[in-house]
Amino acid sequence: QCLTASGAQQSHAEAVARVLVEADLRAVYSHGINRLKMYVDECKTGTVAVDAEPAVERERGATAVVDGNNCLGAVVGEFAMRVAIAKAKENGIGWVLAKNSNHYGIAGHYAMMALREDFIGMSWTNTSPIVVPTRAKNPALGTNPIALAAPTARAAPFVLDMATSAVALGKVEVVNRRGEDLPLGWAVGRDGHPTTDAAAAIQSSTTGEGGLSPLGGMDSGYKGYGLAMLVEVLGGVLGDANYGRKIRTWQSPLKDANANSKKNDADAEEDAGGANLGQAFIVVDPAVFGPGFPTRMDDFIEQMHTLPSGLGLPRVMVPGDPERNAYAEQQQHGIRLHDSLIDNLNALSEECALDEIKAT
Repeated sequence: QCLTASGAQQSHAEAVARVLVEADLRAVYSHGINRLKMYVDECKTGTVAVDAEPAVERERGATAVVDGNNCLGAVVGEFAMRVAIAKAKENGIGWVLAKNSNHYGIAGHYAMMALREDFIGMSWTNTSPIVVPTRAKNPALGTNPIALAAPTARAAPFVLDMATSAVALGKVEVVNRRGEDLPLGWAVGRDGHPTTDAAAAIQSSTTGEGGLSPLGGMDSGYKGYGLAMLVEVLGGVLGDANYGRKIRTWQSPLKDANANSKKNDADAEEDAGGANLGQAFIVVDPAVFGPGFPTRMDDFIEQMHTLPSGLGLPRVMVPGDPERNAYAEQQQHGIRLHDSLIDNLNALSEECALDEIKAT
């Protein structure tokens, strides 16, 4: 309702809602309804094109390029993944790149779409530059998440959904909202040194001085740095979208909010308008490589689950287990939201002339 009240088409609002609710159900709160105001503001200011639709620009065999036409990222993502699934049904594999897209929420949402066909799904996206590369002082890469979903025969599907930064910016925002300190290694201050100050880390990400650390933190961040570049190469660079420092700054996506833009940075695009993110959507039919993949996945996952656990911890988990457990619990008991987030959502509801949220 907030999105349609802000100009979004009903079907586009529903696409965003699916992504946000799935994120919260899976306890990925950084990318759940916490992100609603950002999408509302983008619609209200015309930063995204509320009346446009994504379209296939070119295709050949198992590949395609989708022009997102500056639509909301979730709209582009679901469209592109449906194209990739159709390609995989015909060719055994589908590789689709999207350009002129925007923030699309959790990458896992799109990878998991392939599971409905018993296919393997992958997706990644570049994002605004808020990650400081190894040995650097200023941000030049996004959190650039990668997701892979693989079907199984009896076990729950394998779902990997991870940022290539030490942590997603939304998690820093959650810590800041709680008034807590960041774990050391999550972020770098404007002086280039690690910081545990969540508010300072957020501010650094908006000024272009300091930001998040790559995956691996202070000691092994070069690995996350390399993975983030991989996403850029096979997303923004290959797909003729923006990449690296050409992507607009994180907190200046709105046409009337360019005070902190990189106006004198020759490597940066104008902050106004869409982000022109580059995103990849890959689908593989494992059957084209022979039978038995789901059963072997069951066995592989069981190998991990039956490993002896150390340090007195519960059983060894595989990617997707914590989110799956949270999903089951929250479907039964409801989604847990922090009081401060509910206050923010009620303020947004008032701004959109809607009723307050009923929380229990």
